[in-house]
Amino acid sequence: MIERPAVRVQSLRKAFDVPVRQPGLKASIGALFKRETREVVAVDELNFEVGAGEVVGFLGPNGAGKTTSLKMLAGLLHPTSGTAEVLGFTPWQRQPAYLRKMALIMGNRNQLQWDLPVLDSFELVRSIYRLPRQQFTDTRDEMIALLELGALVDKPVRNLSLGERMKAEIAGALLHLPAVLFLDEPTIGLDITMQKRIRTFVAEYNRKQGATVLLTSHYMADVQALCKRVIVIDHGTVLFDGGLQRLADEFGSTKTIVARLDVADGEKLDTYGRSATNRGDGTWSIQVTRSEVAEVTGRLLAEQAVVDLTIEDPPIEDVIERVFSRGSTPA
Repeated sequence: MIERPAVRVQSLRKAFDVPVRQPGLKASIGALFKRETREVVAVDELNFEVGAGEVVGFLGPNGAGKTTSLKMLAGLLHPTSGTAEVLGFTPWQRQPAYLRKMALIMGNRNQLQWDLPVLDSFELVRSIYRLPRQQFTDTRDEMIALLELGALVDKPVRNLSLGERMKAEIAGALLHLPAVLFLDEPTIGLDITMQKRIRTFVAEYNRKQGATVLLTSHYMADVQALCKRVIVIDHGTVLFDGGLQRLADEFGSTKTIVARLDVADGEKLDTYGRSATNRGDGTWSIQVTRSEVAEVTGRLLAEQAVVDLTIEDPPIEDVIERVFSRGSTPA
């Protein structure tokens, strides 16, 4: 029996009618009686599937349609056309059984009650989802321990720092143990330590609950730490769908050889690849095409006093930028 994907999106499209504002008093008065609009397409013929338990990066530049897509999958927006199915439900029908199995966490939105202490906000969540008291208490205490919220739960949400609030928001969103998480920039604006802590927590939740996760982030460290697969979109259309390593292989045309040398001949190093950069402390980085890696590595080992040598893929940000510039999935 073939297992049904947790998320299935087919020909999904969302267009908005945006008012057209013309300059001048006459045009402004005329708009009171007859408003002109233009269609702006946020998502256009989007197609993809996500298997149960997968953690998938959903990437694209600002305005690519990522947040609009997640809002449709969470049931906050109705599509203009197309279909989507999450855990067997049509999201925008907003059936209670679906809402109990899903969570949307947005890094720039408040879900907890601003003036209530964190514990009281959690209690409100329990009432909304009608969670059994013992299940709620066990889950709440586990979340508090994993996210180190013990010293914060008696404070009003408005008194928390951004990082503290984000931890509390994540805990509150997961008290009902959703099977699907839509994470929209969950680490935005947080310091490196807090980003790492939240990434670790999401990975642990996925491991323990078998939850399906669709993640958008501008921090590539989030994607590299959590996702084996990425979907790259632009203007609401999929440009790439595949493994993170395949993305690097197909769009990352270069590699960087990092060599620590006992004694370096800088002029000769410049002949090995596209560029050679002295990083200090005897360490050099040499950018080469993928086809040149074996040859240049051999020359380095034969001609230089190599203490240590590693080969690095290009930063994932650079790879994704090449996907955008090419504008289509490679054959």
